[in-house]
Amino acid sequence: MKARYLLLVALGLALGVGIPLVLGGEALLRVLGEVNGAHLLGMLALIVLAWNLNAGRVRLLVGGLDGHPLKQREALAVVMATEFAICATPGGAGGPPTYSYLLRRKGVAATQGLALYTVDQLLDMLFFLTALAAFLFYDLLAPSQLHLGWQLLLLGGLLMSGLLLVFAVVRRYRRLLLFTGRLLRWLGVGKRGRHRVMRRLLEYRRGLLEVRNFPAWRLWGLYALCTGHWLLRYSVLYLAVREVGGELGWIHTFLVQMLSLTAGYATFLPGGSGGAEAGATMLLLPHLDPARAAGAILLWRFVTFYWYLLAGAPVFAHLAGRPVWRQVRRSLAAAPRGGE
Repeated sequence: MKARYLLLVALGLALGVGIPLVLGGEALLRVLGEVNGAHLLGMLALIVLAWNLNAGRVRLLVGGLDGHPLKQREALAVVMATEFAICATPGGAGGPPTYSYLLRRKGVAATQGLALYTVDQLLDMLFFLTALAAFLFYDLLAPSQLHLGWQLLLLGGLLMSGLLLVFAVVRRYRRLLLFTGRLLRWLGVGKRGRHRVMRRLLEYRRGLLEVRNFPAWRLWGLYALCTGHWLLRYSVLYLAVREVGGELGWIHTFLVQMLSLTAGYATFLPGGSGGAEAGATMLLLPHLDPARAAGAILLWRFVTFYWYLLAGAPVFAHLAGRPVWRQVRRSLAAAPRGGE
């Protein structure tokens, strides 16, 4: 499994760097040579600020549970380690166990930690659904040249599916348990394995219900921090395009990132490498020459992907590292032996 993972990492890095290099050619070096170092540091500072907003979100989530306060630096460490795990694993699979493990060290039960992680993701989905609805409405009032109607509807459908699944866990859990039990039996999972999954689902549901009972001010605070985080993070490509001498609207670059990252994670390579760059290439080339498009993509991915790996790696290694890797490896190894 280790060799296969290393192969995926190597393939992702090769595609992630190779696509912009091939696209930009020799002119890419000239474009990158014109990048202002102070502006690049400013973009990195935006990400650090976004991490701190996310840390505030973690503090509000955990603070809603009795007796589990977190300091800002502790929450920031959780965010950086989790972001590293998301970027370093296929499909972001390392995110939930890292988040849950680090919160468990602070006294939060594992199922509560997973429930908080889900709420965190739900807030993201609500933000993007709101943004998509606003952009579609804006496009009706002021038609643009993007012609991304069906892509935006597809994204909206995926986001709604995620929200409906969580709704089923909370409100239709009996039907979900019956369906899950039948599915596991059909897959050959034994009685003990099925009971373990059912127990985890019920504990997970209880964690979600705890969050639902948060006061309104805490929920609105969570959504405000979520909005601030994504507005900062999704401004990076707009700044990168301007830095290489291009001219694109902020809404355009926001949608490019949404579509590109969705395509990237569909490849199941770490951090969506390859797919994100290919998607951004197709969406930027009609508006930028190849060298400037490649330069903008490299800047964007450095700030929102490679920087996450570089800054988050030591935090992850210090706080999680081997225990989380062993947890993920045990889960993968136990999957085929559901009859235990």
